[in-house]
Amino acid sequence: MAWMVLNHLIDWWLKTEYNWLYTITIMIIDPIGASGFLFISGVSIAISHRGRLNRVKESEDYSYRMVRNSYLFRALFIFIIAIIYNIPVAIVLKDPSMIWSWFVLLTVAVSLFLAWPLLKTHKLFRIFIAITILVIHFIIISWLLPFQGESNIFGLLFHILYNIIFQDPILIFFPFFIIGTVIGDLIYETIYKKKEDHQNSSFIKKLLIPTIVIGILLIISGVFINFPQFLRRESLSWVMYSIGIDLLILTILIAIEKLNIFRKQRSFKLLFYYSYYSLTIYLTHNLLYFLFLEQLDLVSIWIFSALSFFLIGLILRGIYMKFQEKASLKVQIGRLSQAVTQKIEVIINKRDAKP
Repeated sequence: MAWMVLNHLIDWWLKTEYNWLYTITIMIIDPIGASGFLFISGVSIAISHRGRLNRVKESEDYSYRMVRNSYLFRALFIFIIAIIYNIPVAIVLKDPSMIWSWFVLLTVAVSLFLAWPLLKTHKLFRIFIAITILVIHFIIISWLLPFQGESNIFGLLFHILYNIIFQDPILIFFPFFIIGTVIGDLIYETIYKKKEDHQNSSFIKKLLIPTIVIGILLIISGVFINFPQFLRRESLSWVMYSIGIDLLILTILIAIEKLNIFRKQRSFKLLFYYSYYSLTIYLTHNLLYFLFLEQLDLVSIWIFSALSFFLIGLILRGIYMKFQEKASLKVQIGRLSQAVTQKIEVIINKRDAKP
């Protein structure tokens, strides 16, 4: 979320003659943008799902059907919000087809739907699926790209799968989500199921060292396989480089927390608000678009972007102190999904109770 805000502010506020700065910035930091968001979403979903499955084992009032329904309703509500979010884009551009635009929220929603049957499969199988999808993507994009914008079945298929290639199309970014679920399962198995301090050695051997080594190898491979194309989204080297970056950063951050490297957590509180209100930020930060539209130079862009980042954090802190979860759309969607699931469960139980 922090990178997304910075990325958009540079794009919106920088004078047009300095567009090269935006291009360089996004190429360097892009791996922790949409790809990182999909990756960490997969991690979060896997941990949450494993926790819910344990709840099924421990509670007679909670069933696998409720886990499934709550998950799918959450995906549905995010999908609806994503389509609503795209409507103003279609209106401004006077192009109704832009309602189907692969902005990251739509990619997350579709990834949630597609990932459901995979969550109960083996981790290695999910990695195989991720690699297979990437192979399919590179085959399909080379075939369909010449038909972009054409009014035929191939043009329609390109629009459905990609729309605009520099957005966050599903075939490129769903593999990040799948890999995230694999890492989420590993985190759950090495941390959440083994909370004792003496398990730090298991965490280091089974998670920390392997993921750091794999992350470094992916980064090196991505950089040197097709240098300098590893900075361009359309290349396989970018995918490898980005997964490596995401994996390495996440592992380092988990290690900092797990091993108590920094015992004082107050300095990280600002980022907590960006996480807690992530969906709220995603939907509302566009209000900043007109504040300094194409008015800032190479120096002022960084000053005002940094000030905006901290001011948004302070505003979120005030909202959290007063409203907490009530202002978090992410939390409310979870609650709404659970409420609808409970309502359906009541209806099913009444139906089954009839003679």
